[in-house]
Amino acid sequence: MSEPRVKAGFWVSMALRLGDKDGRPGMVLRKGDPDAGGVLVVLHGREGFSVLSQIRGARGEVAWMRGTGAGPVDQDTANAYVARQVGFDPDLWVLEFEAPDLLPPFEGKIV
Repeated sequence: MSEPRVKAGFWVSMALRLGDKDGRPGMVLRKGDPDAGGVLVVLHGREGFSVLSQIRGARGEVAWMRGTGAGPVDQDTANAYVARQVGFDPDLWVLEFEAPDLLPPFEGKIV
Protein backbone atom coordinates (compact mmCIF):
# COMPACT_ATOMS: atom_id res chain seq x y z
CA MET A 1 0.00 0.00 0.00
CA SER A 2 1.30 3.45 -0.83
CA GLU A 3 1.69 6.31 1.62
CA PRO A 4 -0.90 9.07 1.45
CA ARG A 5 0.30 11.95 -0.68
CA VAL A 6 0.83 15.30 0.97
CA LYS A 7 0.45 18.47 -1.07
CA ALA A 8 3.86 19.74 -2.12
CA GLY A 9 3.40 23.25 -0.71
CA PHE A 10 2.45 21.83 2.69
CA TRP A 11 5.46 19.45 2.66
CA VAL A 12 7.80 22.32 1.76
CA SER A 13 6.54 24.39 4.70
CA MET A 14 7.09 21.43 7.03
CA ALA A 15 10.62 20.82 5.75
CA LEU A 16 11.58 24.48 6.19
CA ARG A 17 10.27 24.47 9.78
CA LEU A 18 12.17 21.29 10.58
CA GLY A 19 15.30 22.86 9.14
CA ASP A 20 14.91 25.98 11.28
CA LYS A 21 14.26 23.84 14.36
CA ASP A 22 17.34 21.72 13.64
CA GLY A 23 19.67 24.67 13.04
CA ARG A 24 19.76 23.93 9.31
CA PRO A 25 18.12 26.99 7.78
CA GLY A 26 16.55 26.57 4.40
CA MET A 27 14.94 28.59 1.67
CA VAL A 28 12.81 28.10 -1.39
CA LEU A 29 14.90 28.63 -4.52
CA ARG A 30 12.03 27.85 -6.86
CA LYS A 31 8.30 27.46 -6.27
CA GLY A 32 6.64 24.57 -8.01
CA ASP A 33 3.09 23.32 -8.23
CA PRO A 34 1.57 23.76 -4.75
CA ASP A 35 -0.49 20.60 -5.01
CA ALA A 36 1.43 17.99 -6.95
CA GLY A 37 4.92 19.32 -7.64
CA GLY A 38 7.97 17.18 -6.99
CA VAL A 39 10.82 18.38 -4.78
CA LEU A 40 14.57 18.77 -5.20
CA VAL A 41 16.62 19.53 -2.09
CA VAL A 42 20.01 21.18 -2.45
CA LEU A 43 22.22 20.54 0.57
CA HIS A 44 25.04 23.02 1.11
CA GLY A 45 27.74 21.29 3.13
CA ARG A 46 31.26 22.02 4.35
CA GLU A 47 32.87 20.31 1.37
CA GLY A 48 30.38 21.10 -1.37
CA PHE A 49 26.83 20.43 -2.46
CA SER A 50 24.53 17.46 -2.90
CA VAL A 51 21.12 17.43 -4.57
CA LEU A 52 18.41 15.06 -3.36
CA SER A 53 15.63 14.19 -5.76
CA GLN A 54 12.29 13.01 -4.37
CA ILE A 55 11.26 9.62 -5.76
CA ARG A 56 8.66 6.97 -5.00
CA GLY A 57 9.58 3.40 -4.13
CA ALA A 58 7.88 0.30 -5.52
CA ARG A 59 5.15 0.53 -2.86
CA GLY A 60 4.64 4.26 -3.34
CA GLU A 61 6.71 5.32 -0.32
CA VAL A 62 8.70 8.55 -0.52
CA ALA A 63 12.46 8.14 -0.80
CA TRP A 64 15.33 10.38 -1.83
CA MET A 65 18.00 9.78 -4.46
CA ARG A 66 21.33 11.60 -4.44
CA GLY A 67 20.97 12.97 -7.94
CA THR A 68 24.48 14.38 -8.04
CA GLY A 69 26.12 11.18 -6.79
CA ALA A 70 27.42 9.85 -3.49
CA GLY A 71 29.96 12.57 -2.78
CA PRO A 72 29.85 16.36 -2.67
CA VAL A 73 29.99 18.34 -5.91
CA ASP A 74 30.74 21.99 -6.68
CA GLN A 75 27.99 24.59 -6.96
CA ASP A 76 28.08 24.69 -10.77
CA THR A 77 27.48 20.92 -10.96
CA ALA A 78 24.59 21.16 -8.48
CA ASN A 79 23.06 24.09 -10.39
CA ALA A 80 23.36 22.24 -13.70
CA TYR A 81 21.59 19.19 -12.24
CA VAL A 82 18.76 21.37 -10.90
CA ALA A 83 18.41 23.17 -14.26
CA ARG A 84 18.17 19.85 -16.14
CA GLN A 85 15.51 18.52 -13.77
CA VAL A 86 13.45 21.72 -13.96
CA GLY A 87 13.68 21.45 -17.75
CA PHE A 88 12.09 17.99 -17.52
CA ASP A 89 9.50 18.98 -14.89
CA PRO A 90 8.54 22.67 -14.63
CA ASP A 91 6.34 21.89 -11.58
CA LEU A 92 9.36 21.11 -9.36
CA TRP A 93 10.04 22.85 -6.08
CA VAL A 94 13.71 23.52 -5.30
CA LEU A 95 14.79 24.00 -1.67
CA GLU A 96 18.25 24.65 -0.27
CA PHE A 97 19.41 23.87 3.27
CA GLU A 98 22.61 24.55 5.16
CA ALA A 99 23.73 20.99 5.91
CA PRO A 100 27.39 20.70 7.00
CA ASP A 101 27.17 16.88 6.88
CA LEU A 102 25.08 16.79 3.65
CA LEU A 103 22.12 15.24 5.49
CA PRO A 104 18.64 16.73 5.23
CA PRO A 105 16.84 18.18 8.25
CA PHE A 106 13.87 15.87 7.68
CA GLU A 107 13.54 12.11 7.95
CA GLY A 108 13.70 10.20 4.74
CA LYS A 109 15.17 7.11 3.20
CA ILE A 110 18.11 7.98 0.94
CA VAL A 111 18.77 5.47 -1.83
